[in-house]
Amino acid sequence: MVYPIVKLGDPVLEKPAAAITRFDDELRKLADDMFESMYAAHGVGLAAPQIGISKRIAVIDVTFKEDPEAKIVLVNPEIVHTEGRITSNEGCLSIPEFREKVTRARHVTVRAQNLAGETIEVSGEELLARALLHETDHLNGKLYISHISALKRDLIKRKVRKLMKLGEW
Repeated sequence: MVYPIVKLGDPVLEKPAAAITRFDDELRKLADDMFESMYAAHGVGLAAPQIGISKRIAVIDVTFKEDPEAKIVLVNPEIVHTEGRITSNEGCLSIPEFREKVTRARHVTVRAQNLAGETIEVSGEELLARALLHETDHLNGKLYISHISALKRDLIKRKVRKLMKLGEW
C-alpha cells in the first residue's frame, strides 16, 4: 500500500516518534508499505512519521531498487558513531521542491533493531551516511532544515505557508 507523504507543517514531523516494542507481521507489513511509498515518491529513505505514523522505523535504499541487498530497515535506531564532515545538497520528501546545502558526518554507524527485533549495526559513508542521519533525525522530530541557517529555514517556512494559503501544499 502506498501512503501519501506528510509535508512540512504537519505536527507528526516535529515530535519524537514512539519506540517499537512489537516485532510482528504488522511491523513487517509497515516496512513493506514504507518501501513501496518511498519508491512511489522517488526517495532513497523514508521514516514512519513521513507517512503520518509516529513510530521509530525507517527504510533506506540508496540504490533506488537497483540492488535488492541494499535495502535497509532500521527499527529504534540510534547514532553510535560519526566521523568527518561533508557538505552536500539535501532534500526531503516532506519538503518537496526545496534543497539546501547541509553539512553532516561523512561516516556514520547506527545501532538499531531489524524486523525480528535483533540488534544490528549499519555503517555508511557519503550518501548512505547522509540517509542514516536524515532518517534518524525524522524519528527524533527533526527535519533537515534544522541544520541550515535560521534565515534560510525561515524563508522556506514562509514559502510553505504561502503555498498552504494557496491550497498548493
